[in-house]
Amino acid sequence: MKFSRQREIILRHVKNFPVHPTADQVYTALKKENPNLSLGTVYRNLNQLSDAGMLKKIHIADGSDRFDGRTDPHFHMICESCKKVLDIETPEFEDIISEIKQRDGHEITDITLNLRGICRDCLMPSDT
Repeated sequence: MKFSRQREIILRHVKNFPVHPTADQVYTALKKENPNLSLGTVYRNLNQLSDAGMLKKIHIADGSDRFDGRTDPHFHMICESCKKVLDIETPEFEDIISEIKQRDGHEITDITLNLRGICRDCLMPSDT
């Protein structure tokens, strides 16, 4: 995959964005400093980077797809209040994958698991 300047800034932005941006959020964040960037370019590059395994696309059933700069195995929680997508670290799921392989002989190559709930920030009352 060739790396244009635009593809590089899109990839860098997603890898440094802590809450898994949508394509629109990437476009909005980058447009001011990159006036020649189009929304179509952002969508196309995000999908190509995802297809190449350099980003992870998170499908949200009732919203826009999000993009994750982390491609290692991990899971996500979608806050029903603020709509943030947060990383969930849990080794128990890795144990389940190993158990399935050992017990049933299946090779699990990918897991898509989106947990839904209310994040810690939304559960805590604000101090204002």
